[in-house]
Amino acid sequence: MSSQLSRKDFGNDFRWGTATASFQIEGAVKEDGRGLSIWDTFSRIPGKIKNNDNADVACNFYHLYENDLALAAQLGFKEFRFSISWSRILPAGTGNINRKGIDFYNRLIDQCLQLKITPWITLYHWDLPQALEDRGGWKNREIVNWFQEYTELCTAEFGDRVRNWIILNEPMAVAGLGYTTGLHAPGKKGLFNFLPVVHHLSLCQAEGGRTVRRNVPGAYIGTAVSCSFVKPYTGSLRDKMAAKRADALLNRLFIEPALGLGYPADAFSYLNNIEKYMQPDDREKLQFDFDFIGIQNYFSVVVKHSWLKPVLWLAEVPASRRNAPATAMGWEIDPEGMYQILQQFSKYKGIKDIIVSENGAAFKDVLSNGQIEDSERTAFFQQYLYNILRAKQDGVNVKGYLAWSLTDNFEWAEGYAARFGLVHIDFDTQERTVKNSGKWFADFLNAEK
Repeated sequence: MSSQLSRKDFGNDFRWGTATASFQIEGAVKEDGRGLSIWDTFSRIPGKIKNNDNADVACNFYHLYENDLALAAQLGFKEFRFSISWSRILPAGTGNINRKGIDFYNRLIDQCLQLKITPWITLYHWDLPQALEDRGGWKNREIVNWFQEYTELCTAEFGDRVRNWIILNEPMAVAGLGYTTGLHAPGKKGLFNFLPVVHHLSLCQAEGGRTVRRNVPGAYIGTAVSCSFVKPYTGSLRDKMAAKRADALLNRLFIEPALGLGYPADAFSYLNNIEKYMQPDDREKLQFDFDFIGIQNYFSVVVKHSWLKPVLWLAEVPASRRNAPATAMGWEIDPEGMYQILQQFSKYKGIKDIIVSENGAAFKDVLSNGQIEDSERTAFFQQYLYNILRAKQDGVNVKGYLAWSLTDNFEWAEGYAARFGLVHIDFDTQERTVKNSGKWFADFLNAEK
């Protein structure tokens, strides 16, 4: 049934685009006054990134952005989501402004508009200035002030032409992978980091929204949360309770404080300890009336109770153990999970619109005779889009879809080993080749409405 998808089924006002992130594509890490980010530092530590890759050049988007935007237009996409490199415009995180960095984003925005592509700015997509990490990073409550200063600058410089703003990208990954397990930059480990980082991210999420609302007339403001439909491995009470704890962390942790519901300690009692980081009026400061919520869904999660994991008391049961279909990264392919998570989020009274702000898959691409026959990726997109359409037809107010990603890129700790792009990049030559999945999107989006 998914093969019969038609763009017109989604409606003429449904928004189609791609999503990217500054550190993953730009390169030019030492050019034109850019300061170091935590990912520059982290990727220099041997063994942290697969194959010891780094993003010094990445996709060279800093120099090739016109070419890549032309490809996006060619494929039929009318929306382009990118993030601002905080350290490119404020090398020390605060204080002195780097005009050359500002100039780059102005050129990028103007080129989008020239191509009739709508720009979407993500304010924070994981690349904190190293200078701020040296001052405690997300563990330091001062970051609320640092983030406001940064947001004020972005809105002052770009708010005259950019209406669509995403405040944070996947804050749970920042707190969990960056400051608890140490798998992502800045590589901090320890559960004691988790709660203050969560709280400061949540405060910045709301404060950033208020700053954009104040400074950009007519802004369309959201935040982007990673989310996975969570299923218990068995019907046992312990597994069901484990699933509730996982759901609180993966799906509820950052949206509910913004909606005025507080942290979901009802399902995960450890979150009651966040009280020690709360100051007077914080409950009000956590709240912001977002115009949309960005849903970023790549896979579903199956969990079971585990005595071996203190505090969480749960373990994931990977797709491989369940003989479930999976991507090259081992992530379960579960299109029904997209439908379920959209339904779950639509039940919140405070959510107005939903944008699927990221969705995609990594597979083992093979370039042969100038072609990449990535039929698995095409099928993935078709199946997930079909379930988004199902949700939309069943009353979920989903307004747009941003595919991850336009091009292959530096995929964080996976380096260049994981390819998500609709466009293949040879990272030795920077040659671009549109994959068959990209060609499918071009046919789908350019078909008569």
